[in-house]
Amino acid sequence: MGKEISAWEKVEIARNPKRKTSLDYINSIFDDFIELHGDRNFKDDKAIVCGLGKIGKQNFTIIAEQKGRTTKENIERNFGMPNPESYRKAIRFMKQAEKFNRPVITFIDTKGAYPGIGAEERGQGEAIAKSMFEMAKLKVPVISIVIGEGSSGGALAIGVANKVFMLENAIYSILSPEGYSSILWKDSSRFKEAAEKMKLTAKDLYSLKVIDKIIKEPIEMQEEDFAKVSDDIKKEIKKEISRMKKLSKDDVIEERYSKFRNIKELIEK
Repeated sequence: MGKEISAWEKVEIARNPKRKTSLDYINSIFDDFIELHGDRNFKDDKAIVCGLGKIGKQNFTIIAEQKGRTTKENIERNFGMPNPESYRKAIRFMKQAEKFNRPVITFIDTKGAYPGIGAEERGQGEAIAKSMFEMAKLKVPVISIVIGEGSSGGALAIGVANKVFMLENAIYSILSPEGYSSILWKDSSRFKEAAEKMKLTAKDLYSLKVIDKIIKEPIEMQEEDFAKVSDDIKKEIKKEISRMKKLSKDDVIEERYSKFRNIKELIEK
């Protein structure tokens, strides 16, 4: 822990197919996880997992982007790239969480929303925007945790939270370094340079106040390290939920609004 590595090296760590997935963290952090399915409109898209879990006596609604490890799993999970029905499923369970006064925990880990023709035909952009809109006005506490590759609107769609945590070697950005260099310099080979300029590491984003907490992790995570990282995430969740339970519903919404308004003003400066 603590070794300084380049932004591009962090991108490679975040993309490592052996990196722990959302379901790994969910099963380690929460008790009695029950997965819930479907958007009640089109189908159950498995790039986002939704369900219920507990920490002690506290119930949570969990929404998580899920990649696969094997080729078969990745095809089933659409390589962790959600279709619009994933976001509509997430919205459905956000509203259910509000109805039953359950805090919402989201896990962010995606290359981005799926850009296929079918996804566009079914309203991908609208689904992402609606997810962000609904999250912004939820009356229950929301915590988002960036555990791997958080890229593009696909990540931001479930990232409108009161508090955003980020693993030390995760990344969080509006697009990939390859996409950035292609758009800005018309040269995708400059991706390493782009990664440095994009400020996509946890350290950069913490200094910009985009995220609220960096969760330490080793470069190469062993099982004992994973158990500690999971426990650290659990402790932070419990601490923040305990604090936010003392707030009124209006204060919970106002805190979330102020967080993102302050980020906007900081960027505009």
